Amino acid sequence: MTDLLTRLTEMLDDLDADVDATIDLADEIAASGDAGLLPRLQAELDRALAERNAYARELLGGVVAAIGGTDTLPALVRASAVDLGDDQDGLAAEIVDLVQADPKSARRLLQPMTEDDDLSVANRADWALRFLP
Repeated sequence: MTDLLTRLTEMLDDLDADVDATIDLADEIAASGDAGLLPRLQAELDRALAERNAYARELLGGVVAAIGGTDTLPALVRASAVDLGDDQDGLAAEIVDLVQADPKSARRLLQPMTEDDDLSVANRADWALRFLP
């Protein structure tokens, strides 16, 4: 699976990579459920943020959410709090789905984030909590 993740990161870095093939590969990695990939996925998500790559953030965020579930909400909310000028429709949907899938855990994980020193993170956590059933 690591080779697939290497291929995905290469595709995300290649402006000429086929979008459909990139999405298909991300979906394949997500479907694997391989939690051992989470540290590397998180590192790649952090790199996407540092490089201001909204496309990579969106795709990697979806893979992180699919593999890590509700426990990844803090990382996803922090990633979402970074303004890259995109609409974040996909990442927002992932966050909302995770919040609604496990409201108790979501509240436990997100409530402390509403007090974060970074106001963007605090506001994004507050936004996510609005989707609790």
